[in-house]
Amino acid sequence: MGLISFIKDAGEKLFGTKEVEHAATQAASDPAAHKASLDELNAKASEAIRTYVEAQKLGLTGLAVAFDGASGKVTLRGQAPTQEAFEKAALAAGNVSRVKEVKNLLTVAAPADASQYHDVQSGDTLSAIAKKYYGDANKYNVIFEANKPLLSSPDKIYPGQKLRIPKL
Repeated sequence: MGLISFIKDAGEKLFGTKEVEHAATQAASDPAAHKASLDELNAKASEAIRTYVEAQKLGLTGLAVAFDGASGKVTLRGQAPTQEAFEKAALAAGNVSRVKEVKNLLTVAAPADASQYHDVQSGDTLSAIAKKYYGDANKYNVIFEANKPLLSSPDKIYPGQKLRIPKL
């Protein structure tokens, strides 16, 4: 899975919503005067995302996160114990407001088949998503479990969120 796209304005709000983009614009127009400010904001955002991903307790080791405010791109490096942890780390980083893409360079100790992904639309429910992918609305709990701890309840999904849809 190299690069995953996300909806930039959806997700957890971990850092100043437009500060980094504003600094990136200023740095583009006057690099000498604003590059240090942009670097500092990118570093703060990177640390906030790293802390959030680590809070998911996915068993990652050596996690390094780099955020580029100009492009909205996050790069993940380190090791994931499983394919599931690899995918959840990318989702955790990508489901953060202001993130447009995640380049997942984590290595996986136990690779497996990759999951599908679903971008939540307004009106979606886990039951409707399960019906679409599995043909059975009652399999919503498979999707819920596949996205824990990123989801705290089957009823708490939001438009723009990206979910893992594992194979049955």
